[in-house]
Amino acid sequence: MRIIAVFAASGLSVIGAGAVVGISTTKAVILAGTLGVATVVEALARFFLEDGKLTAQEVNDAFAKVDKRNKPKE
Repeated sequence: MRIIAVFAASGLSVIGAGAVVGISTTKAVILAGTLGVATVVEALARFFLEDGKLTAQEVNDAFAKVDKRNKPKE
């Protein structure tokens, strides 16, 4: 469910922005949503590569990368 929320939050945040640069609303939402999901998946993969496992904190940190209200801990 969290990855769906990432897609929705990232996609819905650009509804008006696409029109400004000449991209259809649908394409802008899909592009932004996909980029948000890709950011989380990349972070999860990098955490996994470190030691072959994911902790709850690492999962939370990966999702925090796309949550503007909750920045990841360094």
